[in-house]
Amino acid sequence: MIAYISGALVSAGENYIVIDNHGMGYRIFVSGKFLEHIPAYGTQIKIYTHMYIREDELTLYGFHSEEELSVFRILIGISGVGPKVAMAILTALTIQELQLAVISEDAKTISKANGVGAKGALRIILELKDKLKMEDMMDAAYEQSIVQDTQDLNAARDAILALVNLGYSNSEAALAVKKIGDTSQMDIESILKAALKKLI
Repeated sequence: MIAYISGALVSAGENYIVIDNHGMGYRIFVSGKFLEHIPAYGTQIKIYTHMYIREDELTLYGFHSEEELSVFRILIGISGVGPKVAMAILTALTIQELQLAVISEDAKTISKANGVGAKGALRIILELKDKLKMEDMMDAAYEQSIVQDTQDLNAARDAILALVNLGYSNSEAALAVKKIGDTSQMDIESILKAALKKLI
């Protein structure tokens, strides 16, 4: 099993990169989000990999982080989700966006990924709820999905913290604030009042 590959970035295609490691070129399939941030050719990079073996097929899939690799492996463990669909999901959504979609049962967001229909999105939500570490990642999730600028970020964060102090979980508090919609023109008191209405 190849845990990761380090080497010089040689080239990139529509859904893959090629890394030269001691004279051997590795073609590694990556997500669209990965390709958006690749460095210049010749740059030394490190990529975490999953080797997919199926009869006469041996394919490497690559990821920026071990966390992203872990989510990919969870996804391909779901019935009907193969590596290509899993990569499509990680192209359409960040890990935090996926977690928030699962916790809020937002099948529409998940079905944005190529190859994922409405029924498939619901199955993914059902299976991921018990597998992804929702609670641990909610802080990052709400910062990405419910705030637009620094002022909004501070107000939303403070409102969620206040809700947690009232006894709600991070996920409940973040989801309540998300349901408010655009909070960019609201202060913490207004956000808190609106969020409490969502929780009642």
